[in-house]
Amino acid sequence: MNRLVIMTVGKTHSGKTTFAKALENQMFNSVVIDQDKHAEFLQMNYQTLLPKQGKNTIKYALTQTIVNYAVAETNCHLILSNSNRNRKGRLKLLEQFHSKGFTSILVSHDIPEHVLKDRVAKSKRDTSILRTASTFAEVLTRQHNETNQDDVVAPIEGEADHLFVIKDSTEVETVIRKIVDLAQI
Repeated sequence: MNRLVIMTVGKTHSGKTTFAKALENQMFNSVVIDQDKHAEFLQMNYQTLLPKQGKNTIKYALTQTIVNYAVAETNCHLILSNSNRNRKGRLKLLEQFHSKGFTSILVSHDIPEHVLKDRVAKSKRDTSILRTASTFAEVLTRQHNETNQDDVVAPIEGEADHLFVIKDSTEVETVIRKIVDLAQI
C-alpha cells in the first residue's frame, strides 16, 4: 500500500483544519494529526506542565509520540494539520517521511489577506491555546510580518512529491478528490 503524508501549509484561519477533516472523512484509512488539538488537551488537562515562555516542547513531544505511533503501528495515511510555514522545518519533516517510504503531499492554503482578516474577525475559536498572542488577529499580523523572512515562505514545486495550492474555498473539493485518487494508486 502506498502511504501518504499530507501536510497543510497556511496562515491562521486559512482553512487547514477544515480541509484536513474533510479529507479524513473522504479518504479511507487516514488520520488527522492536529497540534491545535494537542495544545487544547494540554491546556485543559496539564496546564501546570506548560512552559511559561519559549517553545512548547511538551506539545511537540505529544505530537511526535502520536506521529511515531501512527507510522509504526498503523497503515494510516497521515494528514498533518498545522501551519508548517517554515521551509527548512517542512523539508526536514518531509524527509523523515520519505525515508519511511511515504509519498508526500503539500496543500498550501494561499487565501487572500482580506479574507483571513474577515474570518479572524468573525471567529469563535477558543484563544486559550495561544501562547505568544492574545488574539488570532495578533497571530495573523505576526504571520503577515514573518512572510518571506526567516525561511517562512509558501511551498514550491519539488518540496514534496505533489503540491496543491488552494486560493479559494471552492477549490477544496477538487483537491480532496485528487488526493483521494492518489491514495488509491
